[in-house]
Amino acid sequence: MAELDLAVIGNCNFSALVNMWGRIVWSCLPRVDGDPVFCSLLDKKGAEAEFGFCDIDLENLSSTEQSYIPNTAVLVTRLYDTNGAGIEITDFAPRFKQFGRMFRPAMVMRQITPLKGHPRIRIRVRPAVNYGENRPEVSWGSNHIRYMLQEQTLRLTTDAPVSMVREEVPFLLESPLSLILGPDETFNGPIPMTVREFREQTIDYWLEWVRYLAIPFEWQNEVIRAAITLKLCNFEESGAIVAALTTSVPEAAGTIRNWDYRYCWLRDAFFVVHALNRLGATRTMEDYLRYITNIAAGSVSGHLQPVYGVTYEAKLTERIVESLGGYQGMGPVRVGNQAYEHIQNDVYGSVILAATQMFFDQRLDAPGDERMFALLERIGEQALGVWDSPDAGLWEFRHIARVHTFSAVMCWVSCDRLAKIADRLRLVERAAYWHQNADKLHAEIDERAWNDEGGFYATAFDSDDVDASLLLIEQLGFVDAKDPKFAGTVEEIERKLKHGDMIYRYVTPDDFGLPQTAFTVCTFWYIDALAALGRKDEARVLFEKLLSIRNHAGLLSEDVDTTTNQLWGNFPQTYSMVGIINTAMRLSKSWEEGL
Repeated sequence: MAELDLAVIGNCNFSALVNMWGRIVWSCLPRVDGDPVFCSLLDKKGAEAEFGFCDIDLENLSSTEQSYIPNTAVLVTRLYDTNGAGIEITDFAPRFKQFGRMFRPAMVMRQITPLKGHPRIRIRVRPAVNYGENRPEVSWGSNHIRYMLQEQTLRLTTDAPVSMVREEVPFLLESPLSLILGPDETFNGPIPMTVREFREQTIDYWLEWVRYLAIPFEWQNEVIRAAITLKLCNFEESGAIVAALTTSVPEAAGTIRNWDYRYCWLRDAFFVVHALNRLGATRTMEDYLRYITNIAAGSVSGHLQPVYGVTYEAKLTERIVESLGGYQGMGPVRVGNQAYEHIQNDVYGSVILAATQMFFDQRLDAPGDERMFALLERIGEQALGVWDSPDAGLWEFRHIARVHTFSAVMCWVSCDRLAKIADRLRLVERAAYWHQNADKLHAEIDERAWNDEGGFYATAFDSDDVDASLLLIEQLGFVDAKDPKFAGTVEEIERKLKHGDMIYRYVTPDDFGLPQTAFTVCTFWYIDALAALGRKDEARVLFEKLLSIRNHAGLLSEDVDTTTNQLWGNFPQTYSMVGIINTAMRLSKSWEEGL
């Protein structure tokens, strides 16, 4: 079993990662960016970790099966022993409407059911405190165990024998049992009946949510799983969508490229809004737009950071946690992300691109107006002031600054979309102002970013290398797909960045040397570029290959080893799941063609 053979459960408040043996190896409670109650994923001892997990250990374990109940975030794991006896574990986080609002408690529910034979199990609940530094104090009652954590108390309510759970004594599983891990609140009502009712209502919620998605004719299961996973990366209280649910899973074996991705990157905004729009998930899209516009409104000068916390935190001080050894022993483990300090000029275009949806989508409850336009103009003026200034770029170099072409193009996007919004609002003078600036920036970027000798747009002004972000300039409207300049750029990217079937984001040394793995979403961008160039058959073949590297649960991480196809990087990666959605939508036959 590979380390990232994990499935995710959650309820848009918190999440948990479950491995194929039914062990919860990662979960931050009570919210996605908090102290991990279960953290053995980042324990250097891995499967032999002493604490930081919750599992149902089947004696003489021989084999396992794991899958989601179709079209839901409810996970089923089946374990079998060497004698053929088996158990079924159903894991979910309650999410359904109750009393006119969404009920999404910070609570994991686990149902354990005997399937056949005489299985003997041992229940082990071993939470951690302060990123694995301490074990909690424990107390118990007749049907519960309380774990006193740093800022909260985790309560296990169960109809299993409490003493056997507390002392981790093996016993025969003769009838179904339930575990409820959640807030320290007295549980009223029959435990098995409540868990069963919560499960059925949670299943109904997800089935209903999926039923109203707009999906392509082809690759429906893949898109549905990606959509559900994208939804699970949503912190619904603010509308934020985090880049991933983990921290410090390295980009490649033996590298210190391991960052905390449990925050919201503004660079993701356009791609996420595009995916949600195409899915028809308008409520989630509106909530995300609300998060983005709140960030924008909070900037008096118009300056934006690349990344913010899920409740708009601006300061995400990065520190190294010594108490955890790291994924497969590959430290360090980081909390926070220094990227919040970076200068990254593409963020202005990302925010304006996302917010443009508010002015043109008539389904939305809160459409854009002149007041919102004025707020966006403040951001546009910032873009005008920095478009040709050195920055860290989309890839967030820590000690390298250049005038990156993608950042400059995104500043042009700011002007171009503001002009279109002004046209929509019939603000004639403002439209003329932004059209004039868009034309000026386009001309200068086209001249300074174009490498005439090589016949391609370069990574930075006056440079001779390329990076994968240049695959996006056609989608952004900077260049037409029929323009030979776009074809030349794609050809140069193929020549320099393609390893096997995957695309590296760049192949030049950065702060940490040469990249060792492909950045998964870049391959999706490449497939989209092939389709735009009319090479659709090639695109479809490559898309199928990329889908084949998903893990058993249909999920992708940030990176992939181009030799072994092993997944690396934080998990599950929002960028990668959005890539599945957008590319499937682009390549799929229409329903009319398919039927």
